[in-house]
Amino acid sequence: MAIKCIARLRSRRVVQDQLQTPNEVEAEGGCCWANLPQELLWEVLLRIEESESIWPQRKYVVACAGVCRCWRFIIQQIVKLPQLSGKLTFPISVKQPGPKDSLLQCFIKRNRSTQTYYLYLGLTNSALSDGGKFLLAARKCRRPTCTDYIISLLAEDFSKGTNTYAGRLRSNFLGTKFTVFDGQSPQAGAKMGKSRSSRLANLRQVSPSSNYPMAHISYELNMLGSRGPRRMQCNMNTIPATSIAPGGLDPTTQAELNPYQSTPTSFLSKSASMENSVSDQKNGGLVLINKAPRWHEQLQCWCLNFHGRVTIASVKNFQLVASPENGPAGPEHEKIILQFGKVGKDLFTMDYRYPISVFQAFAICLSSFETRIACE
Repeated sequence: MAIKCIARLRSRRVVQDQLQTPNEVEAEGGCCWANLPQELLWEVLLRIEESESIWPQRKYVVACAGVCRCWRFIIQQIVKLPQLSGKLTFPISVKQPGPKDSLLQCFIKRNRSTQTYYLYLGLTNSALSDGGKFLLAARKCRRPTCTDYIISLLAEDFSKGTNTYAGRLRSNFLGTKFTVFDGQSPQAGAKMGKSRSSRLANLRQVSPSSNYPMAHISYELNMLGSRGPRRMQCNMNTIPATSIAPGGLDPTTQAELNPYQSTPTSFLSKSASMENSVSDQKNGGLVLINKAPRWHEQLQCWCLNFHGRVTIASVKNFQLVASPENGPAGPEHEKIILQFGKVGKDLFTMDYRYPISVFQAFAICLSSFETRIACE
C-alpha cells in the first residue's frame, strides 16, 4: 500500500510541476512532501530501498527520488554504488563500476534485420526467458572507412542530438582495432548546477560530436588458424591498473587522477588520438586480456569454464582478466572481469564485474560481433 501511495505522489508531483512555474513552486517553499519529519522519512525510504531490491519492483525506488528534492537527497544517500550493492538503480549506474564481490549477469539480444543489439539485466536464473530489465541498445552503422555502433539509453532512439546518447564504438577499416567513446566527460557531469536552466545548459555543451575516448580494443592475428580462439586486448585508459589490487585506486576517482581529454576527439587527428592512447597506457591504465583456454582432447576443441552461462561453441566467446604485465601476477589477475558467450542463434550472455561499467562491458562485447578474417 505504501508503495502505491508513493507512485501516486510521483505522478502528482509531475502534474504539479506542469501546472506551476518554477517561481511559484519556489514561493510555496517547495514540495509539501518535504515537510515530513526527516527521521520518519529516512526510515520509510530505507525500508523501501531494502524491500524493493530487484527489478521491476525497484522502479519504486526511482519513483521516490522523483517526488521532491528532499526525497531525492535522502535516496541518494541510501542507494549505494553498484560496486558495493551489486544493484543497478538509476541510469547513471550504467557508467559506474560493477559489483566487486560477484559477476553481474546480463544478456544481449541481436536483431539481424535492423543490425541492433539490446542489453538486458538478468532478473532471475531464468532471466533469458523472463525478458530482463532493459539497460542499453546499440545500432550498427557501416561507413566507407569504418563501422560505428551508436549506444543509446533508449531502445528505439539512436539520434546523437539527444541526452539519451550514451556513446559509441568505432572500428578501423579491417575491424581489428576499436575505440570506445563516452558521450560525456566526467568534468561536465561534475559541473552540473542545481537549477533546471543550468542543467539544460550543460547538456547542450556536451554535443554529440564531443566524444571522449575511454578504451581501446585490439584483436591480434590468430596463429592457430580457424580452430583457435580470438586473441584480444583491451586498454582501459580511464581505469587505473591498481584498481584491481587490494586497497587499490577506485575508478570512481578517475576524473581527478586520469581525466578525459579536454579537446573533443572530432578535432584531433588519428595520430594524435593514438599518441594519447600510448600515453595513457604508460600512465598505468588497466589492460584486459583473454583468459587462456585449454585444449580438450576428447572434444577436440578449445574450452573455457563459463560455469553454465555459455552453451554454444563460438569464436565470439571470451573471458577477460587483468593482464599481469601491469605488475606482479596475483590472485586478482585470475578473477574474470568480463565474460561473453553464445546461448542461442541471436542470444548471448554478458557477465561483468568491478572495475568496468556495464557501458564499457557492452561496448567490448559489441566488438566481438564484427567478422574479421585476419583474426579467425
